[in-house]
Amino acid sequence: MRLYGIPNCNTVKKARDWLARHDLSVEFHDFKKHGLTAETARRWLEQSEWSKLINRSGLTWRGLPDERKQQVSDNASALALMLEKTSVIKRPLLEHDGLLLHIGFDEAAYTKIFNL
Repeated sequence: MRLYGIPNCNTVKKARDWLARHDLSVEFHDFKKHGLTAETARRWLEQSEWSKLINRSGLTWRGLPDERKQQVSDNASALALMLEKTSVIKRPLLEHDGLLLHIGFDEAAYTKIFNL
């Protein structure tokens, strides 16, 4: 199982704290240190709508010029943005064996995922 995100993100911190409290070991993939492969991003886009993967309320999105925001309208344009600016991806993403289990953090969802 792998958790994708950036360590200073508050939602990622909540997820990691929850996992630690429940003694669950999950590999952490830091976008800032390890980047994001096109293959991984494409896999997510096959499993979820691009609009759910792009965090349009975050600072990175809000900092984009309006013209750039308007260009993001499908999987291909979302993929380009996700690879260019990984901070625009909604965090954290929980994945197991290539299957995207959850986007963001929700205690009830994690409880169900981990059968607690």
